[in-house]
Amino acid sequence: MDKIVFKITEDGSHTLYLKDLDETYHSKHGAIQEAMHVFIDAGLNNCIQSKLNILEIGFGTGLNAFLTLKESKNRTVNFTSLEAYPLPQEIVAQLNYTSELKLNSVGIEQFKKMHLVEWGNYQEITPNFKLNKIKVQLDQYKSIEKFDLIYFDAFGPRVQPEMWGKEIFENMYDVLSENGVLVTYCAKGSVKRTLKEVGFRVEPLPGPPGKREMTRAKKL
Repeated sequence: MDKIVFKITEDGSHTLYLKDLDETYHSKHGAIQEAMHVFIDAGLNNCIQSKLNILEIGFGTGLNAFLTLKESKNRTVNFTSLEAYPLPQEIVAQLNYTSELKLNSVGIEQFKKMHLVEWGNYQEITPNFKLNKIKVQLDQYKSIEKFDLIYFDAFGPRVQPEMWGKEIFENMYDVLSENGVLVTYCAKGSVKRTLKEVGFRVEPLPGPPGKREMTRAKKL
């Protein structure tokens, strides 16, 4: 617990700093702002399907999952999220996303529910949004389910290079449906080269505040 430090990012929303890794969960320029830009605007809002299967790499604070629920409107979403090291509830309870997003009581309860539901199978958060949190290391994850969209939100290559290797992205390619898309905040040249080597068509996009570029990759 003493190795996790709360930090306020530039848009007022929390991120968490991990002392052991010298890494934060989100951009210091704005946690909510970054999640909206990378995963919602470049990912969710780029999909036209009325029913979506989404895979997230890194449940973390639950911010991406909750924003997806909030922004998915009339879509039906099955959301699978992998997390090897779930946050303690006492940490989650102190996050300020519900106040920063100015949520009503329904939204606050939905955010809480995402963190409290059991792991390992789909749980209904709303009639149109089901969440499946899986406690697993990424290199151990296998799926027969296919996904339309992947949020690749692992810790960066500097601190966890093993999360960004060819075998990982081959698995991501395999679990995507035809024309499926992967989005990530990372724009490192070696990562983009690996994505291309695996078979993705890589599209550099303008990054969120404080970052020049991000990456969207489509399964060909």
